[in-house]
Amino acid sequence: MPVKAAALGKTRLAGTLDPGARTALVRAMAGDTLAAVSTARAVARVVVVTGDAAFGATAAELPGVEVLAERTAVGLDAAVGLGIARARDLAPHDGVAVVLGDLPALRPDELDDVLARAGGVARGFVADAEGTGTTVLTARAGHAPRPRFGAGSAAAHTAAGHVRLAVPRGSGVEQDVDVAADLDAVAALRVGEQTRQVLHGLGGRRTG
Repeated sequence: MPVKAAALGKTRLAGTLDPGARTALVRAMAGDTLAAVSTARAVARVVVVTGDAAFGATAAELPGVEVLAERTAVGLDAAVGLGIARARDLAPHDGVAVVLGDLPALRPDELDDVLARAGGVARGFVADAEGTGTTVLTARAGHAPRPRFGAGSAAAHTAAGHVRLAVPRGSGVEQDVDVAADLDAVAALRVGEQTRQVLHGLGGRRTG
């Protein structure tokens, strides 16, 4: 699970949220995502790769969670690669999944369902609600994920040999947060408690 330093995350929300609100939201979403991931029945252990010391310290207190420091400006794919390598070291005969840290409405059972579907393909991915991005990337034991995160990652992952995994429309596993409209979309779902508290206080802190 890669998590960028909170002060540097979600720059496309800069016109909507002030810096303090954006930082709080990034950490809250990552916290709720991690809570869902770490309590999913199909997840044996979690490796968090982060450049955010505050979030990393909190994450490291959770059972079954290991935190790796993200090297400066390595980029998302490199951070993902670092986490995958560590996960393979810990459990070389298990499958691996990359879950991005901005899925505040994710529920453990939704991730369990994704991982069950992922067991039927060598490499899989979950597209975001718009269908162009990627929220989860998977690889079965014996296969290496091929991360291609960034703009148009759904098409890039398909081209790299990952199969799109079907999830129910409106599932928290597909609703990431990148732009202002995503705030409204995710607020309509049952977000985690940390994100709920931050969203509740955002009314007076929007700048756009």
